[in-house]
Amino acid sequence: MGAKPKTVQVVEAKLNADRFGRFCSEASTWLGSKWAFVTAGGVIVVWGMTGPVFHFSDTWQLIINTGTTIVTFLMVFLIQNTQNRDARAINLKLDELIRALDHARNHMINIEKLSDADLDVLEEQFTRIRKQHEPDQTEAAAD
Repeated sequence: MGAKPKTVQVVEAKLNADRFGRFCSEASTWLGSKWAFVTAGGVIVVWGMTGPVFHFSDTWQLIINTGTTIVTFLMVFLIQNTQNRDARAINLKLDELIRALDHARNHMINIEKLSDADLDVLEEQFTRIRKQHEPDQTEAAAD
């Protein structure tokens, strides 16, 4: 086997260094699975079944309230990390597609960094373009 290209080495080094990113990726994969749902449902069922044992005490209720609050709090950050990474990857893929097409507008690359006002202007331009290329609705209704 030959040596890996420098880009592959750099990517691998960054992947190895990004333990939090890997953790988030693995955690979000598992937490989005049916087994995570089954596990969560099982915890709730077990908690509910232990209610009579603990006489439905305040402490018994506090356990599930505290547990679900902590899990929810941590999930917010996990989900945000996953969404940020996915959005970045999608934008990079779209940028590459725009760059690769001959007739594409290359200034569309990295438009996610534009201001909302600039994005509004682009949206209006595309609305006009779309309307110009749509068949007349009255003609379509007559057919």
